[in-house]
Amino acid sequence: MYFQTLIRQLVITFTFLMFISPLPAQTVKELENQRKQTLQKLETTSKILNETKKSQRSSLNKLVIINKDIKERKVLIKTISSEIGQLDNQMNRLGQEKTILENRLKVLKLDYAKLVQEAYINRDLYAKIMFVLSANSFDQSYRRLRYMQEYSQYRKVQVGEIEKVTAQIQVKNDSLQSNKVTKVDVVKQKETETQKLSKDEKKEKVLLTDLQKKEKKLRADLKIQQKKANDLNNKIEKIIAEEIRKAEAKRVAAEAKRVAAENSRIATENKRIAAENKIIAEQNKKIAAENKAKEAANLAAKEAAKTSPKTAPKTTPKQEPKPLIEPKPAIKEIPVIAEAKSTQSTSVLTKEETLLSGDFQRNIGRLPWPTSNGFIRGHFGVQPHPVLKYVTTNNKGIYIQTPSGSTARAVFEGIVTQRFSIPGSNNAVIIKHGNYRTVYANLTQIFVSEGDKVSAKQAIGKIYTDDENDNKTELYFQVWNGKNLQNPESWIAR
Repeated sequence: MYFQTLIRQLVITFTFLMFISPLPAQTVKELENQRKQTLQKLETTSKILNETKKSQRSSLNKLVIINKDIKERKVLIKTISSEIGQLDNQMNRLGQEKTILENRLKVLKLDYAKLVQEAYINRDLYAKIMFVLSANSFDQSYRRLRYMQEYSQYRKVQVGEIEKVTAQIQVKNDSLQSNKVTKVDVVKQKETETQKLSKDEKKEKVLLTDLQKKEKKLRADLKIQQKKANDLNNKIEKIIAEEIRKAEAKRVAAEAKRVAAENSRIATENKRIAAENKIIAEQNKKIAAENKAKEAANLAAKEAAKTSPKTAPKTTPKQEPKPLIEPKPAIKEIPVIAEAKSTQSTSVLTKEETLLSGDFQRNIGRLPWPTSNGFIRGHFGVQPHPVLKYVTTNNKGIYIQTPSGSTARAVFEGIVTQRFSIPGSNNAVIIKHGNYRTVYANLTQIFVSEGDKVSAKQAIGKIYTDDENDNKTELYFQVWNGKNLQNPESWIAR
């Protein structure tokens, strides 16, 4: 009977594992977190939209905010729908697991009831003793004793297993109840957000219709805005080009100074070599005279040997000439760099700047936003106009709209190299991060000075709020690599 029960439990466990479906790729918890993040974004856009309600007139800014609100709300509704679907899947899975556990509990209780019944029938101690002693051999008696012990132990195990399965069923019941409550709340939220979406879409339609009637004014406003943007972009481009030129000129000047010092050292060394070569020349002159005398002596000895071979000495030592001393060559001077190249797009960096530049590059896609909250109103590159057909704008950076009173903050550690102003575009700050630079424009107050070292997320200025344009508070943000513009959205965290 013990083995039959064990087999039944194994079959139930196998069935239990088969029915448990694998967890979805995106869990309910992940979807819940995503829903909360989207709600935070909607809170920001709602706050910005409330600031525009002070003005009842239709404006392009209102339309942009409502468009953003609609997009975020659609994302939220989609997330909620996915969350509801996952909650349904999870409840189905919990229901299946609960059913399997309840069936298992029934089997365990039936088996335990039979065990208790058999134990009651065989409760007599004398019968147990006789059962052991009536064996045909000692080995059989031992096996019968072991069987009785294991039988007793098995009953205890069954009790523990029944308690364990009962607790598991209670956990499943609690989880099911919790999921049901969560689903009710999420379904209500979906209904609320769907109603808000419908209202937003109606507002958008009314605004769009009203603005389309003001095409002439919109084109005039766009022309003014584009002129301001072009003036600002040209100023930034010139400033960065001038910074790079100065840095390169400074490097060239430092290199020229180093070369001049090296050439001065070489000139001094060449003077010393010239003095040594003068001494060598005197020595070579003396050696040449000595060699000439030796050559004459050798020639005389040779002639004497020819004319009087008998009287000539048997061995006439030949006087070898001394070699001349080689003069030392002069050291060549290092050519001086005339000027910095105007086409240089990046300047040569110091060791610290190189490290900083590398750290900045490694954080692509992970830099913090230049504002604590808000949304991207104007994306980088060529973008269609929200109202005017066949009209586009070419943005050299991104426009981040944020609630009034917000501050701009540095996205990475660096050094403030510029703070300047443009008529009609307020103030701007440039921060250098090695070979990279970030630009923060449309500031009213600036909290940093040129030469200051800043850290990531440090406040650098207050963003301008336009009271005449629905309290529009917008930061213009750029990223540069040398003289080359980058798409800021590729650098900041999503």
